[in-house]
Amino acid sequence: MTQLKVIGKEHIGKIEFTGIEGGFGDDKKAMLVKDIAKIHERQVKEINKLINNNHNRFRTGIDLLDLKQVISNNLFSDYGFTKAQWGNANHIYLLSERGYAKLLKILDDDKAWDIYDQLVDNYFNMRVAIKNNEPSLVQQRRLQIMEDNAATRKASIMYKIAMATESDSSRQSLLARAAKELTGEMTIPVMKQKEYSATEIGKQLGISANKVGRIANKLGIKAEQPGQNEYGRWANSKSQHSDKEVPQWLYSEKGFQAIKEYLR
Repeated sequence: MTQLKVIGKEHIGKIEFTGIEGGFGDDKKAMLVKDIAKIHERQVKEINKLINNNHNRFRTGIDLLDLKQVISNNLFSDYGFTKAQWGNANHIYLLSERGYAKLLKILDDDKAWDIYDQLVDNYFNMRVAIKNNEPSLVQQRRLQIMEDNAATRKASIMYKIAMATESDSSRQSLLARAAKELTGEMTIPVMKQKEYSATEIGKQLGISANKVGRIANKLGIKAEQPGQNEYGRWANSKSQHSDKEVPQWLYSEKGFQAIKEYLR
């Protein structure tokens, strides 16, 4: 990782944000999630949740960095954070241009694309191409991202139709076509398995969520944080009493059955 450097406040039209260089390469520009949230009129916790829920799409060191893991805790004010904001946050995400483009696929609204045009033209490193009289590079990049986004939308529609059809053969065909849109290969994607919270299991078995957790601990079926196993996985969940995210064990079907068998 190249050294990070705060270059001061940047302005794109009426948009003000913290300019940062480094982290993803010499002179490469980066943006804080808190600034991205402000620009898109979203809450920081909403953007963080989108990133966490799609974490497999973001490559650490290329698309994304967690400042809490890469800089000293006494530098929080340099990046525009109060001591409380820094201390209470689980993650302080920083995105590269590539990471921001991936986030746009998830946000997917007209305002997002308008803002992307402004930031690419005037902030991210692709502005070098414009200075060198190569604006076509910017347009090609944007078209590529939009094409990928269109394929994702088409696959999503096919999946919804497949789940609504009663014909197994039609469902399999639609799922295969949806997979091809995403991967280029006619394969059937593995569907996500059902997951249960301790509260959901407790309601079905007539016990408290705390008792579900105690049984799971006694059986030793929980993986080390932040891992996963055949019985479930760790995920971040919003606390009932604050906006802070806390780790929560989600049970797979096998984990649910393990709790059920124990009670028997």
